[in-house]
Amino acid sequence: QAQLVEFGGGLVQAGGSLRLSCVASGHTHTFSTYSMAWFRQTPGKEREFVAVIGWNGSYTAYVDSVKGRFAISRDNAKYTVTLQMYNLKPEDTAVYRCAASLLPLRTIDTDYILWGQGTQVTVSS
Repeated sequence: QAQLVEFGGGLVQAGGSLRLSCVASGHTHTFSTYSMAWFRQTPGKEREFVAVIGWNGSYTAYVDSVKGRFAISRDNAKYTVTLQMYNLKPEDTAVYRCAASLLPLRTIDTDYILWGQGTQVTVSS
């Protein structure tokens, strides 16, 4: 059974950095066929798209609020997708979840078929 597990969340001061990783297990031979994305959610708000990367890493897209501060990357040999976050702001506080889609570069959560359990990122002011 395919699974995604996130690592790297935590508490950081505004202006700081965090690196989130998402590791796939089970059916990993198909990992390179998926677009991989990060979404985030805070209580009372809808899930928000953050970033997506295509199957070979050549194409990426970001929500406007994180452009220039976040970078998504992947290593298909290690079944891993990473979200490097710089200059974090209190409004980045959320549970971050990685997700996999067979459709290319989607930004809507309903297009994703596999999800991790999430990791909490808290940015203090």
